[in-house]
Amino acid sequence: MSYKTILVHCDAARSAAGRLRIAVDVARQHGAHLIGMHVRQPFQTPIFTDASAAMDALYASYEETARTDEAASAAIFQKTTGGIGGSSEWRSVAGMVDECLIEAGRYADLIVLGQYDPEALPVTTTSDLVERVAMATERPTLIIPHIGVTKAPGGNVMVCWNSSRESVRAVTAALPILKAAVKVTLLMIDPQKTSSTSEPGVEIAQWLSRHGVEAVLQHDSADGSDVGGVILSRAADRNIDLIVMGIYGHSRVREMVLGGASRTLLASMTVPLLVAH
Repeated sequence: MSYKTILVHCDAARSAAGRLRIAVDVARQHGAHLIGMHVRQPFQTPIFTDASAAMDALYASYEETARTDEAASAAIFQKTTGGIGGSSEWRSVAGMVDECLIEAGRYADLIVLGQYDPEALPVTTTSDLVERVAMATERPTLIIPHIGVTKAPGGNVMVCWNSSRESVRAVTAALPILKAAVKVTLLMIDPQKTSSTSEPGVEIAQWLSRHGVEAVLQHDSADGSDVGGVILSRAADRNIDLIVMGIYGHSRVREMVLGGASRTLLASMTVPLLVAH
């Protein structure tokens, strides 16, 4: 597979410009068509209001903020994509952010989103936007830390492997990036011996090799600590610029339940994270 259509969320967050720069770099590297999507969320009517004048003022403020955010996002997109060397497209839609991104994301090969920033003002997304989009679209999703990154991801990549369905999907989805990487590490934490006669991880390393990816296999132990924390620690030790992993969880009625490693990395990531479900 290859990335021929990339969708990037363009909101009013302070980290949006950095996220867009990464999306442009990835699109340029893979010769992909880049779609920037800005979502204008609907006006939320207050539960209690005692005057039409107050309601009019609230709506006027909403309209002004929405127009300003959209104009700023569009300007950054046009400026950043000016030298992409390929095709790009700007879309501005109205609706709920997760629903709009999920609908558009189903027709993309890669979705680029920003990590939720609990200290960002104004609040432009929900805390579980990444999980909702990744799980509902089942498309690979590249998440950019809200602290920003200094270079495009994909030169020194770490793949978190545990033979699960989700990790299979993640490593397969990441193949275009892995093939172009300078170095790839296959990290297995507390690997379990299977019926195979091979050492854990050898078969996936061989599979990658047949695709032109020479990966270094590393076994590690969590030793009772949080697996997500171990992954972040090893990423720092090896100067990793991209982590690839399966995202675990399922949706209940408007509630996302994640596994421990997924939850830790999404909350505390320091480098970009490519996930698949």
